[in-house]
Amino acid sequence: MGTLLERYISVIAFIIVVMLWEGGCRLFNVQEFILPSPFAIVGSLSSLPAARWMEHILATLGVALSGFAVAIAVALPLASAIVSSRLLSRLLMPWLVVIQSTPIVAIAPIIVVCLGAGVMPRVLITMLIAFFPIVISTATGLNSVPPEMIELSRSLRASRAREYWQIRMPYAIPYIFSALKVAITLSIIGAVVAEFVAAEQGLGYLILFSTSSFKMPLAFASLLILVCSTLTLYGLVVWIHKRLFAWSIS
Repeated sequence: MGTLLERYISVIAFIIVVMLWEGGCRLFNVQEFILPSPFAIVGSLSSLPAARWMEHILATLGVALSGFAVAIAVALPLASAIVSSRLLSRLLMPWLVVIQSTPIVAIAPIIVVCLGAGVMPRVLITMLIAFFPIVISTATGLNSVPPEMIELSRSLRASRAREYWQIRMPYAIPYIFSALKVAITLSIIGAVVAEFVAAEQGLGYLILFSTSSFKMPLAFASLLILVCSTLTLYGLVVWIHKRLFAWSIS
């Protein structure tokens, strides 16, 4: 009994919260434009055709996954450069910290004005939000190799490429996937922020449109789909880690 309770405690807690939410809305007669009930949120899913929902979902996922891929492509070489050279580390790290500390919401309109209102600025905004954890965690993982391992490889005249791929990278794999789990969730956030600024479709755009017209059940339904999408992508990253790099999981 105790094992079953521990296994399903999160599901039970979620069901209790939803029941309290529904009961509170009915008991206190809360208006839908203030806080819709779970029943009203689920019912609002039928307010748009399934094809229209898929258009919004695919638009958001397309931007999020594109930004995520670009973030990986930018972050991994940057992390390698930071580890390989102390000069490059001192040159790049301040810029990375400045980029990360700059509120993306504040510069998103500037990016849209400079690059236009197409897909490219939305991908760039997503990448800027997602790439920093990958850089820092990857650099930390590449530096986590015991010094004697590096000394041994150099005493055997191993090339720098072999040192990275056969020694440093295996140590960095757990750090990289820890960062990817964070970055994939940040990618969804970045895509939504970008759609708030400039978009004609996507779940972020749908939330903005729904709230502006006080269609709160539709806005909450869009938010629910965003949460489910984020959990699915997070689970996909975890599955890839377990499937391809099970040896790196402690």
